[in-house]
Amino acid sequence: MPVGNVYARRLAVLATSAALTVTGLLATAPAAQAAMPTPVSAATARTYLAALTVKAEGSSTGYSRDLFPHWITQSGTCNTRETVLKRDGVNVVTDSSCASVSGSWYSEYDGATWTVASDLDIDHVVALSEAWRSGANAWTTAQRQAFANDLTRPQLIAVTDNVNQAKGDLDPAEWLPSRTAYRCTYARAWVHVKYHWNLSIDSAEKSALQSVLNGC
Repeated sequence: MPVGNVYARRLAVLATSAALTVTGLLATAPAAQAAMPTPVSAATARTYLAALTVKAEGSSTGYSRDLFPHWITQSGTCNTRETVLKRDGVNVVTDSSCASVSGSWYSEYDGATWTVASDLDIDHVVALSEAWRSGANAWTTAQRQAFANDLTRPQLIAVTDNVNQAKGDLDPAEWLPSRTAYRCTYARAWVHVKYHWNLSIDSAEKSALQSVLNGC
């Protein structure tokens, strides 16, 4: 047998052995996976935060999720939700309609791992109603649609459904991920999104974000 083949087989055996060794860790350790776009650094986030307009939060009057057309078609039969599920998961298999039929998802907010797509929500980091009260009420429908389906900024992430529902439309002064290791990333993402979309912040929100970012 050629030397190269022997070496390749030895590597395969070693890899198999290593995989068996760590099998017991898979239940608690998150697998490597794709993720939402990386937010700006903490230093840049602090600069962005200082540049945001600070003012009292606006009214929810007139708000409706329907004013933010979301889960639009992204490619083929895949809408935004399905695209994020495929992006954020590991070994995701989809059917002909792009629905995820198997895979594994690690929820960054709470550290839970799920294997059924229906256990996950796609969170808008900056909630639609929060955006409305921060300036999106003056946007066109096209702008609100772009915001609600923004795959370029760190605005959409697959997380445990009931955690997302508990978060609701709360800002960082009122809610932060229970998984403290993710709070820095979350604050950076929040500021990144608000800065890009020229949304305002209130004073309590700014203080909470400063506190998190100063510890990054």
